[in-house]
Amino acid sequence: MKKILNAGLLCLLVINLIGCNTNNSTKTTAEKYQCPMHCEGDKTYDQSGKCGVCKMDLQLLAMNTKEEGEISELSIYNLPSKWTNQNNEEIQLKALKGDVLVMVMIYTSCQTACPRLVADMRGIEEQIPADKKEKVTLVFVSIDPETDTPQRLKEFAKENQMDSEKWVFLRGSEADTREFSAVLAVNYKKISPMDFSHSNIISVFDQEGELAYQQEGLGVNNKETVSKIIELVN
Repeated sequence: MKKILNAGLLCLLVINLIGCNTNNSTKTTAEKYQCPMHCEGDKTYDQSGKCGVCKMDLQLLAMNTKEEGEISELSIYNLPSKWTNQNNEEIQLKALKGDVLVMVMIYTSCQTACPRLVADMRGIEEQIPADKKEKVTLVFVSIDPETDTPQRLKEFAKENQMDSEKWVFLRGSEADTREFSAVLAVNYKKISPMDFSHSNIISVFDQEGELAYQQEGLGVNNKETVSKIIELVN
């Protein structure tokens, strides 16, 4: 199991947000700057410049101030990607805002790792107390959007008894899928016409879309994952 705030998430969201939030910033009398990657923890600087570790431009901390109702810079809800769910409805990730999200990337024709990831997701869902389940959404993102059409995703959901509204299956463009896999630190590669090699990572996001926890592996003890979900719901 891994608790990761991965660099991919930070890099992609910072890139997507360049120029987006500067107009709403409140300038303070003593400006502070910080590396967006937090290479040196919470260390701040009095002047702009570049991080001595990752060489990225330091960010004005005022840019990180979040007004009530705003989405933080680390939220996946800033991503502009568009997806189609198993009901053939087009959505953006921010449509899921407000729930704790448990997410995994799979492909439905997989005969090896993915069935075990599906079982792990079901095992996690079964351990969430009944009074908490309404505040949790479990999301599968396909790494094979060409094969995993909305119809196929719908069939897969029924086959696995995951056809309630709390189970969401998404497919997107190849570019959006690649971008999102980088956010989740999931590597995948097509190794034959029907098969992919891929990372086995289940990610937990809080209600604002910020990465809170990750578990890696197949059939691992998911006690910490469930505990984190319950903690976030509370």
